[in-house]
Amino acid sequence: MRGHSDIAINGDSAVALAWKQIDPDVCAAYPITPQTIIVEKFAEYVADGEVTTEFVCVESEHSALTLCITSASAGARTFTATASQGLAYMWEMLPIASSMRVPIIMAVANRAVSGPININNDHGDVMSARDCGWITLFAENVQQAYDMSIVAPRIAEHHGVQLPCLVNLDGFILTHATERMSPIDDSVVRKFVGEHKPLYPLLDVKHPVSHNLMDGPLFYFPHKYQMVEAMDRALEVSRDIFAEFAKISGREYKLVEEYRCEDADAIAIVLGSSFGTMKEAVDQLRNEGHKVGVAMPRLYRPWPIADLAKVMKDKKAVIVMDRHLSVGSYGPMFPEVVAAAIENDKVPKMYNYIYGLGGADTMVSDFKKVFTEPHSGKAKRVNYLGVVR
Repeated sequence: MRGHSDIAINGDSAVALAWKQIDPDVCAAYPITPQTIIVEKFAEYVADGEVTTEFVCVESEHSALTLCITSASAGARTFTATASQGLAYMWEMLPIASSMRVPIIMAVANRAVSGPININNDHGDVMSARDCGWITLFAENVQQAYDMSIVAPRIAEHHGVQLPCLVNLDGFILTHATERMSPIDDSVVRKFVGEHKPLYPLLDVKHPVSHNLMDGPLFYFPHKYQMVEAMDRALEVSRDIFAEFAKISGREYKLVEEYRCEDADAIAIVLGSSFGTMKEAVDQLRNEGHKVGVAMPRLYRPWPIADLAKVMKDKKAVIVMDRHLSVGSYGPMFPEVVAAAIENDKVPKMYNYIYGLGGADTMVSDFKKVFTEPHSGKAKRVNYLGVVR
């Protein structure tokens, strides 16, 4: 069903290729490292007439998302991309997009948020947007960045969901790394994604609607709760669409990806490209006689609490790896994993490791330590991997 031979491609170009195959109506973006290649490559497709997309090069990221909201409200399938300070500059418009229920797709090339100024990878940008009402998907490698870019509009545009979606790929680690990838035939992708059928487009003059009006206390809370219900529905919608995607690609995805977790005594929970590095650490520790495993939430929003609880059931220890620092508290994912763990009758020992901020190198040997330190009693509740204190 793929229709193409495997290719060598970096993550940014893989996202742009998926966009080309989907051919959205509108793309508005502003370049920022390490996202720039996505919109540069897609702009080439536009200039060469390979897509019919209206590409708008705006003066800022705030303008980019504002234009995207307007475009999607009018009924156009709309894509954008950003990173780090770009996402921060968009922040004012993030909750507006979700409250207006416009299914914009945004690729985020995850990068540290200043300051100090840093252009390398961590999850500070997306974690700062986690409460804004956007569906949030993570990719482990270039193949998954491509695949999630194809899956995203199916989830976001589903009439039971109608929420915008972030597709996350780790900056430089995936955006600029060239990997082997299996693309799907253009016609198969186009058929899978399908025609965009907006629910309440502003330009439908036969069924006039208003968007983004003033909400008093009587309506604000109920409208927010409608988003909660939509997010809840997105869990099963995502599960169904992953199953459908497997039929055209041969690649199976789950709400929570597991590696050697079934018989493990201790497991780690990670996001993004670290999942691959942690798999190698798990394999080495298994060869040394340690029963360990690793899992990655494919969806960070909506939070797959039931699936995570199932993965953690009967484990002795769970190590939560956060690539962002919530100053004055735990890492942002840690309390949410704990909340999932208490769904079970017995809660394992829980440890939080903050790692890799600003692109700090984290090696397989470092990931092995997060399993051995708790076992030896050296780990604290919150630990800072690679920082000497």
